[in-house]
Amino acid sequence: MRQLRAAVLVAAVGLAGCRSASEITGLAAGAVAGGATANPAIGYGVAVGTAAAGDELFKWIARSRQHGEQEAIAAAAADLPDGGSAPWRIDHTIPIDNEHGDVRVIRTFATPLATCREIVFSVLDDPPAPPALYATDLCRNGDRWEWALAEPAVPRWSSLQ
Repeated sequence: MRQLRAAVLVAAVGLAGCRSASEITGLAAGAVAGGATANPAIGYGVAVGTAAAGDELFKWIARSRQHGEQEAIAAAAADLPDGGSAPWRIDHTIPIDNEHGDVRVIRTFATPLATCREIVFSVLDDPPAPPALYATDLCRNGDRWEWALAEPAVPRWSSLQ
């Protein structure tokens, strides 16, 4: 009977997708804790805590993947002259959403705080579709170019909303 429950839970998480996984996990943990202690308040507390922890874990994973993508784009634009373009690519450890595209440096400009660049980059999806284009700024930090805007294209990283 336990194996059947576990199989149903795994299937539910798989069908619900990542957005619902923390809620389903919280529900399961709360049900187990409430049943084991015969106290629904403990079950509720465990459910809420587990769901919140799972939600934060998924947000952390999304931010880490976004940061890796931003670093790949900045590295591709690092040695380009104004008007130059180059391909960029990210290969994540877990090979889901490995993306690629082109980056073009529009202009380099100096501010009192840093030397920065305006760039435009594309994201090509597989299978090929029209590329999505985004603009952002990079600024030099020591010997590296780094992403200068916290969220340069909110629709691009919707998981952080």
